[in-house]
Amino acid sequence: MTADCASPGEAQEIDRLRIMQMIPHRDPFLMIDKVIDVVQNKSATGIKNVSVDEYYFRGHFPARPVMPGVLIVEAMAQTAAVLVVCTLGPESEGKLVYFMSVDNARFRRPVVPGDVMHVHVTKQRNRGNVWKFEGEAKVNGQLCAEAVFAAMILDN
Repeated sequence: MTADCASPGEAQEIDRLRIMQMIPHRDPFLMIDKVIDVVQNKSATGIKNVSVDEYYFRGHFPARPVMPGVLIVEAMAQTAAVLVVCTLGPESEGKLVYFMSVDNARFRRPVVPGDVMHVHVTKQRNRGNVWKFEGEAKVNGQLCAEAVFAAMILDN
């Protein structure tokens, strides 16, 4: 695995330390552990190893812990942000990315401690600093959540 993004058409894998160089998110709000299968300007897959020690399980729900749906969508957005940095290059590292819209969000099955969630995002289009994606979160190949979302990349 290399620390840099692959050339267009090549798949790439990015570890947690490199993710933190690319996007500004940090614990406890970094929702992806690595990104695999990055194809510049096309798609990427984030991996989240869901642990019982996640902060949100203390209140959601203590007797039956379930990963909040909004955090699954956030994992989609963070995976998309890594894809954007891979596409735009190092000058885009660390820039803030704000949600503009989340559409057609559907939650199909709960994500629980012990799950390995695969978050696949595909770029639909971009115009200037606005990007639109579709995302799916799966555990063991089963669809857990899906959404279409748009985000704006801000210059610092």
